Amino acid sequence: MLRSCILSNDPAIFFEPKILYRMAEDEVPMEDYTIPLRKAEIMREGKDVTIVGFGNLTRAMKMAAKMAEEKGISCELVDLRTIMPYDIETIEKSVNKTGRLIITHEAPVTCGVGAEIAAKVHERCFLKL
Repeated sequence: MLRSCILSNDPAIFFEPKILYRMAEDEVPMEDYTIPLRKAEIMREGKDVTIVGFGNLTRAMKMAAKMAEEKGISCELVDLRTIMPYDIETIEKSVNKTGRLIITHEAPVTCGVGAEIAAKVHERCFLKL
């Protein structure tokens, strides 16, 4: 993500949770690569509920999905990757499929990323919830 921000012609602020430094789970490619900005990633396909988050909370989302799976609940996990702008189209598609949404974020009660996502989903997916 940092490389993508550096190469972008748009202004960018890059937040990096220090807790993730020692939690690498995947192999890092040796060749140059970028991750698309403004495009969320479906981390896990599911059919019963959509869980949206970003940053450090993606680990918690994975753990929650694993626990839900033991109870027969299939969770679709969406990593936002970027929060302004965020990929509302991917969220909308997932919510229209599952009919349910859980938003995870570390933010204040008002004016947080979660409130913005909830408002947009309400506008776009109300009849599917």
